[in-house]
Amino acid sequence: MTGHLATGRNRVNVRRLDRAGGDPLWKQLQEDLVRRLRSGEFDDAFPGELALVEEYGVSRHTVRQALGQLRTDGLIVAERGRQPRVATAPEIRQPMGALYSLFSSVEESGLPQHSVVRALDLRADGVVAARLDLEGSIPLLYLERLRYAGDEPLALDRVWLPAALAEPLLAADFTHTSLYNELAERTGINLDHGREDIRAMNPSPAERALLHCPPDAAVFSIIRQGTAQNRPVEWRHTIVRGDRFALSAEFSANTGYRLTPATTALAQAW
Repeated sequence: MTGHLATGRNRVNVRRLDRAGGDPLWKQLQEDLVRRLRSGEFDDAFPGELALVEEYGVSRHTVRQALGQLRTDGLIVAERGRQPRVATAPEIRQPMGALYSLFSSVEESGLPQHSVVRALDLRADGVVAARLDLEGSIPLLYLERLRYAGDEPLALDRVWLPAALAEPLLAADFTHTSLYNELAERTGINLDHGREDIRAMNPSPAERALLHCPPDAAVFSIIRQGTAQNRPVEWRHTIVRGDRFALSAEFSANTGYRLTPATTALAQAW
């Protein structure tokens, strides 16, 4: 329903909210904006705070509460001093419940993928060596790639492997190939188990610039340890743009979430 609100000489249509009780005004406003957003009404542009104040006849504080919830839900992007805009859907959606392949996920999305190799060498790293159950001075193979989906960066990928196993990878071309494919072909090692810890984080200024990450977007920080026949073979840290990548999971009343089925192999991933 709409009414009219006098503003000097002008009268503007006002969308009515229930002021007699029920949900708070900001909640009603948020729900109505979601309805309008999903109907495609804001495909061209999302209204600013002052426009919503006039349109709904509410305070700016109420509008900001509603917009804050829309931002939290990932439906809009609102930067300080700029008009809100509808958030774009992530281009790459990765189901959880499998030890997945970023390489394959990008190509299945229809986007061409390639990598810029920033480092491929042997080095010592006591902290990572300990995570691989190795002595701190043992050399490791280090591979760092900036991974692209289409014309834009998607992820910054850093991986360490024991040099004694992985040294043949120094001859590989990682601009358009999977690490695990190269590992299997050049060393005969197939990873069969892995663990990942995933969390949201704000990238450093250098990482944000490297990934062309928007100023309002967070990233996924993904730490993976991969093993072969119960031996730690890989420690990896990948930073993935949160505005281009999403994780999804399936669940049921009988089985709950299926996140790490023991029968799923890690081969061909990443």
